[in-house]
Amino acid sequence: MPDYTTLAATIRALTHGETDPVSLMATVACEVHHSDDRFNWTGFYRVTAPELLKIGPYQGGHGCLVIPFAKGVCGAAARSGQVQLVPDVDAFPGHIACASSTRSELVLPVFDGSGAVIGVFDIDSDLPDAFTQQDADALAAILTETFAGV
Repeated sequence: MPDYTTLAATIRALTHGETDPVSLMATVACEVHHSDDRFNWTGFYRVTAPELLKIGPYQGGHGCLVIPFAKGVCGAAARSGQVQLVPDVDAFPGHIACASSTRSELVLPVFDGSGAVIGVFDIDSDLPDAFTQQDADALAAILTETFAGV
């Protein structure tokens, strides 16, 4: 489990004063990815058109390039504005297998300062049931703080 207090402080220091969402996403993806061995793919999908996500900054192997809001765990997070904590991706209806090794997934919606969904933050693990509510809560707080000025 990462030291989320230190992780939040590091991201805060690195992103202080930055308002470009892609720059913020790149920094968050890098810092979160390297904070825990459970995280084998860590990245963002950006809202680029109505009901459409396209890959943004990430760490790890290749990801899907385009995900409609109507499909998969990322689409569910974007569509609902709710965190998706999925202990077994094979049991998630409509899961999109961008990497066949993924066993569990945590996807958090990313909101700008006005409350609009601008993307999702996706973390995949090769381990089943790798994520906890503590992970979800801590990462949601980091995202809220980081993207409040966007």
